[in-house]
Order: sequence, then C-alpha cells, then structure tokens
Amino acid sequence: MSKVLVTGGTGYIGSHTVVELQASGYEVIIADDLSNSKKEVLQGIEKISGILPTFYEIDICNKPAVEALFDQHQIDAIVHFAASKAVGESVEKPLLYYKNNLISLVNLLEIAHGRNASLVFSSSCTVYGEPDKLPVTERSPIKPAISPYGNTKQIGEEIIRDVVEATQIQAISLRYFNPIGAHDSVAIGEYPQGVPNNLVPYLMQVAAGEREQLSVFGDDYSTPDGTCIRDYIHVVDLAKAHVIAVDRLLQSKNDKPYEVFNLGTGKGYSVLELIKTFEQVTGVKLNYAIVDRRAGDIEKVYADTTFANDVLGWKAGKELDEMLLSSWKWQQSLG
Repeated sequence: MSKVLVTGGTGYIGSHTVVELQASGYEVIIADDLSNSKKEVLQGIEKISGILPTFYEIDICNKPAVEALFDQHQIDAIVHFAASKAVGESVEKPLLYYKNNLISLVNLLEIAHGRNASLVFSSSCTVYGEPDKLPVTERSPIKPAISPYGNTKQIGEEIIRDVVEATQIQAISLRYFNPIGAHDSVAIGEYPQGVPNNLVPYLMQVAAGEREQLSVFGDDYSTPDGTCIRDYIHVVDLAKAHVIAVDRLLQSKNDKPYEVFNLGTGKGYSVLELIKTFEQVTGVKLNYAIVDRRAGDIEKVYADTTFANDVLGWKAGKELDEMLLSSWKWQQSLG
C-alpha cells in the first residue's frame, strides 16, 4: 500500500481528498498545523471512510519536524495543500504569505528530493489574472499577480519546474478554479474561520441568518448581467482529480517529469446566476445588495478542461445546482 502525505489535510479540499485517497487504497498521513481548520475534521473523515488517518500537528515551515515525519514513514507521494489562502489578507500581510506558502514548499521539495517522493501541488487559476481570451488553457499567458497570494502560486510553480529539471522529482500542478460544495454524507465541508473570504460560504451564512446581507461587488462589468463570472467546481470532483494525479505519478503514466492541469467544469456562471440558482434549488430567498466594485476582482474566467479530460482522464461531474444544494445541506448541518 503506497503512502501519501497530505499537508493541510484537515482543511476543506484536503479533507475531501483524504477521503478519496483512502477509498482508492492509499494509506494517508496528514500533516496540518490547524491554523485554518479543526482537528474534529478527522472524525468526519473516519465516519465516511471507516479509517482514521495518521495525523501530525506540524507546521510545514518547521523542516526538522517534517523530516522527523519522513523518518517514521516511507512516503511515496505528497499532496501539498498547506498554505495561507485569503487574497485580502495577503495584501495586508504579504510576508506571512511568502513565508508560509514558499518556505513550506521549499522544505517539502528538499526532503522529497532525498526520499524519492513525487509531488502534487495545489495551484490556482489566479495565475491567469484577467485573461485575454476565454476559456483559458494551460498554455494561456501567466499574468502578473494581483495579490501576494496569487504571486505565491506563480512562484511556487516556477520553483517546482526548476527543481524538477534539476532533480529526479516528478510533479503535477493542479490549477483550481472555484471549489464549492460538500461531501454527500455532510460529515465534512467548508468551515471558514471568521468572516468568509469566498462568495459561497458567505452566501450560505446569509441564507442561514448568520449574516445580514450578501454584497454583490459591481453590476457594470462586460458580462450578460453585469456581474463577475467564475467557473465553479464541486470539491469532491476536485478531490478525485488529486487521486488520479497521484496514480499518474506513482504508476509512471506520464513521460514528462512536470505537468500542469486546469481543474474546472469549463462553464462560467455570474454572481447573479449563482444567487438565482441557489434560490431555485433551496427555496430560500437571499438578502443581497449591489455595491461598488471590489479592487482586484477579475471580470470573468473559466477553464478549457480539454487537457485534463483527455490526458489526465478526469472530468467534473456535478452541475451548479448540485454543488449549491450540497453546500446548503452542509450549512444546515452546522446547526
């Protein structure tokens, strides 16, 4: 049984990926400092899979602690989620983001190089910035980052590419679009700390009466209804792509040491379309208001998923209504 280290494995995407890895027969080791997640998530993972993964409360920036973990386990692959991820916070605290997101990656690559472990890197569609042409492919131009968070993803990919060329490490970067939804069991889902930074968790809290109003930032964009357009992907579909990426690395299905894949549905939905779909599938009327544009927001971005579909052999399965309904069920389960 191959062992996979999942950094940030008690987080939103990480926990769903742990479930899918275990379902595929991998032994999972989780390393997480619990800075943006809760240890109770492990119980949700066990409830779904029947397996309680080995857990280490570790900051991946602490290289001796990570090396000690590798001394105890023969790790075959790393799925690296552990990172700070709030765009707004990254503007206010850039050094925190450069430290957390880049030092952790460098530590893992140094250790992986000496232990013959492969790497799956959690990247982002933020690397495309405001695209010149839609949908974006993996060959679309990389734009200057609009935030320190986005810059850490760009730099992270560049570091991996350089290291792969100089060593025997194999790696895959997965560029996510907008993950939403929750596991059908309602045992795990997205549980943001403090005020949510993303649209759907904030929307859910407004719908549940925990927050007064949802702000729609601008309705004067060059889109059909004037609001921003994004590509939303269900978190379980996203998690399954990580399993396929690990399979690909460990089974040497690729003849390239480094590959990059877009993970989205290939469909773009506006903010108002998303709100309308939520109201239709739940019967809940949302209190929202149109406000001024928010600095740094991209007008529209959605993926061309052909490369992931054809080469990785992966395709997103869930539609927007299913995604939003699962998010709502998760929100309701929180009581």
